[in-house]
Amino acid sequence: MGKDVIIACDFPNAETTLEFLDKFTDVKPFVKIGMELFYGAGPEIVRDIKFRGHKIFLDLKLHDIPNTVKKSMAVLSKLDVDICNLHASGTIPMMEAALEGLTRPDGTRPLLIAVTQLTSTDQTTMESDLLINEPIDKVVMHYAKNAKKAGLDGVVCSPLEAEKVHEVCGKDFLTVTPGVRFADGDIGDQKRVMTPKQAKLIGSDYIVVGRPITAAEDPVAAYKRCVSEFVD
Repeated sequence: MGKDVIIACDFPNAETTLEFLDKFTDVKPFVKIGMELFYGAGPEIVRDIKFRGHKIFLDLKLHDIPNTVKKSMAVLSKLDVDICNLHASGTIPMMEAALEGLTRPDGTRPLLIAVTQLTSTDQTTMESDLLINEPIDKVVMHYAKNAKKAGLDGVVCSPLEAEKVHEVCGKDFLTVTPGVRFADGDIGDQKRVMTPKQAKLIGSDYIVVGRPITAAEDPVAAYKRCVSEFVD
């Protein structure tokens, strides 16, 4: 798959989301539906956005016992999204069960990727809050290798880690990277960030961009700037 920019539609309801997407008259950007929107608007928002012609990354980060995740993924597979995800920290058996549940009777399925460490997590918080004392780079690569071993298609990781993930898991193992900001923008609550151009140079396959586009004065222009820096 080619590189792409995914817009994080982190809105509280369907009306606000669809009004935002109405601004894009000449292009259908790849969009991410996260927990806020999915829980606020329900599965119907996925169907509405899909009907409009957008690809969808359903970002619900499942993490539970393997059987529960398997059955939940079987439900999500019916929504015809393009990418689903879960937490790699849920273990290899959970990831394998998720893959089994996500696969439809005809053998097709969305891409399945695993979250390694959230981009709001740094070494200090990982050690103090999670009691994980290994270097964060080592933890991320271990989780990525576990995801590959489980049969997943890739991981969500910081753009700072994308190049290393490809080194340890192969160039075809996808890296989906949030924590992307323009060089002249605010980094917000992200701690491990990179510009779209930098993300391109180090090998990110997809970048997920939220507020730099959704909160921009001209969201369409901001999106096209992202595409020009990352894809073109």
